[in-house]
Amino acid sequence: MNKKILIVEDEFIVANDLSIILENAGYDVCDIADSVEEAREIIGRQKPRLVLLDIHLKGKLTGIDLAKQLTDESIAFVYLSANSNQKILEEAKATQPYGFMVKPFREKDVLVSLEIAQYLHEQNMLARRNNEQLLQNSLADILAEKGDWKEKFLKAAKTLQPYIPFDYLAVGMKNLGDSPYDGVSFLRTGFNDYQVIGFDELITISNLKRAELLKLQESSEDDLVSNFYNDDDFTEMCNHNPAKRFVARTFQMRSNLVMYIPVTGNPGFTFSFYSRKGDIYSNRHLKLIGKLQKTLSIAIDGISSDSKRSSQSVEEESRPNRDIKQQPAKGFNGIIGNSHLLLTALDHLSIVAPLDTSVLILGESGTGKERFAKSIHALSARSKKTMTVVNCAALPTHLIESELFGHEKGAFTGAVDRRIGKFEQASGGTIFLDEIGELPLESQSKLLRVLQEKEIERLGGRETITVDVRVIAATNCNLEKEVAAGKFRLDLYYRLNIFPILLPSLRERKEDIPQLAAHFVAKYSERVGKAGMILSNQALKDLDSYAWPGNVRELEHLIERNVLLTRGNVIERISLPAVKNEEGPVATGQKVQSIDDNEREYILRILRKCNGRISGPGGAAELLDVPSTTLNSKMKRLGITRKHVSG
Repeated sequence: MNKKILIVEDEFIVANDLSIILENAGYDVCDIADSVEEAREIIGRQKPRLVLLDIHLKGKLTGIDLAKQLTDESIAFVYLSANSNQKILEEAKATQPYGFMVKPFREKDVLVSLEIAQYLHEQNMLARRNNEQLLQNSLADILAEKGDWKEKFLKAAKTLQPYIPFDYLAVGMKNLGDSPYDGVSFLRTGFNDYQVIGFDELITISNLKRAELLKLQESSEDDLVSNFYNDDDFTEMCNHNPAKRFVARTFQMRSNLVMYIPVTGNPGFTFSFYSRKGDIYSNRHLKLIGKLQKTLSIAIDGISSDSKRSSQSVEEESRPNRDIKQQPAKGFNGIIGNSHLLLTALDHLSIVAPLDTSVLILGESGTGKERFAKSIHALSARSKKTMTVVNCAALPTHLIESELFGHEKGAFTGAVDRRIGKFEQASGGTIFLDEIGELPLESQSKLLRVLQEKEIERLGGRETITVDVRVIAATNCNLEKEVAAGKFRLDLYYRLNIFPILLPSLRERKEDIPQLAAHFVAKYSERVGKAGMILSNQALKDLDSYAWPGNVRELEHLIERNVLLTRGNVIERISLPAVKNEEGPVATGQKVQSIDDNEREYILRILRKCNGRISGPGGAAELLDVPSTTLNSKMKRLGITRKHVSG
C-alpha cells in the first residue's frame, strides 16, 4: 500500500517531529513544504497519497487554498492547527478534510488520525467509483429506451440531480435543421417534480417575441466547452452571453455548469445546469462530466438522427404547457417539503441509500432523523430485512453492553437466559443508533471494535460472532465539540462520519410550513372525525411568526391540539407558546439564543405545564413524544433540575 505523505508546515521543529513519528511508523515522508507554492510543486512531482496541512503558512496563500486543489485531485488531507478563530475553522471545515490534528501532537493521536483518514478516503473513493459506474450505466439505459426524447431527458435529469445539483437544466442542440434551437428545459419544483419548459413556454414566461427568443438561442463559443461559472464569474459571463443572462434573470440563477457533448456531424449538444446557489459547482463536477461524455455522446448520436424534423413538428411537440410530476420516490414516506435545504438532504439520501456506507444524520431534535434513517433503509438492498432501532440515551448504563451485544446465561446477576443483542438481531439488515452522542465512553470503544472488525462477543461468552450490519447513527449534539471536550472518541467520530447528512431546522425552511401544516391538519381531522378542516391565512401567518425550537415534531403536536380545540372546519388562529422569535434583526449587544438554549427553554415550559411530571399519562415525555429516559438524559445534559421547574 502506498504510504507516501507530504507535510506542509512552516514551523521546522513541528514538521521535523511529525516526520520522525511517521517514518518510525513505516510511512514514507516524501518531502516537507513551508508554503502553498512549494507544496504544489512537490505534489506535481511526488503525487503523495495524503497531505498533513497546516492552515497558516508562509506567503499569501493558506492551507485552505491548497485544500481546494487537493480535493480536486482526490488527495486526502488532514489539517494541522493551533488555536484558530471560529471563522477560520468554519472555512477549513467547508473544504471537507479527513480530520484535524491540534498542536501540540501526541504520537498516538497522529497515527490514529492517519489511519482514520486513509480509511475514510478509501471508502469515499470506492463509493465514488461505484456511483459513477452506476450513473453511466443508468444514463445509457435511459437514453437507449424507446419513446419521446423529452421524457428520456427528464429521466436523465432526475438521475443526474444527486450528482450534479441544479434548479434549472437546459438540454438541447443548437443550429439543428431549420430551427436555431431544438431543446427543452426543466425547472425543479420539488424533490421529484419538474416543470417541462419548451420553446413556446419560454415565450409565455419571458413575454419575449419569437424572433427575440430565437436570437437569444443562437450558438456561441461558450457552448462548445465544458466549464463552470460561480458567483462573480457567472455574473461576468452573463454580461456577454445573452442566453445565460436571460436564464439568470428569468429564474433567479447564480451559477452555471456547461456539459458539452460532441455529436457526429453536428455542432454539439449541451446540458446546461443552473443553480440558485452561487458556489455550488467545482472541478469535481467537471471531472465527472469528462467521464460521462463518451456514454452520452454515443446515446445522443442516435437521438439527434431521429430529431431532424421540420420546425413545424418541433413546434407542435413543444406546444403543450405541462408539468410532469411523479409521486415522491418510494421510501420517502412522511418526509414533506420542497425547500432547497430539504431537497439537498434528500439528494444526499438518494446517493448513499443504495450503498453499505455508514451514515451520520445530524440535526436538532424534531427534524425527522429517524424518518430519514428509515428511508435510507427502505431504499437500500437490505430493505427486506428489519431495521433495528436503538435509542442510546434510553439505555441504562449498566445494561448497554448487554442490550447491544447480548449476554450468555449467568453472565451477571439476573441473567437467567441467553439474550441476543441488537447488533445480532440486525445482522443482514440495518441498525439505527439514535442519540449516539449520549453513549458513554466505555461503550464507544466497544462500538468502535464492532465497526472495525464486524464482530461481537456476547457478555460472558467466548465465541466471536460475525455480524453483517449497516450502521446509521444520529445525534442532535455537536460531536466535534464533544470530541474536543473528551466526551466522544475521535476515532469513532470519523468512523461514523463517512457520509454525514445535515437536516435543516424548521425555522431554516419556513416555506415548507404550509405544506406540513396542511398534512397534519388532514391527518388529525380525519382521525377525530372532522375531515375537511383547513387553516386560515391568519393561522398560517401565526405559524410563520414562530421560531419552532421543537421543529416538525412541535408543529405536529401543535396542529393536533388545535384540531381538537376547533369546533368548526376552519382553524382561524393558532395559539403559540410564549417564546421569543430569534429571527430577524438583533439589537446591538443582544445575545442570540443557542439551539441548546432554545431547547432548554422549551423543555422547561412543557415541564411547568405538566407541573413537573416527566413520565406517565399527561407527563412531559408524552407531550414531547419522546421516551421518559430520553427526556431525563436531555434534562441532565441541559442542566435542568427540579428547582428550575418549580422556579
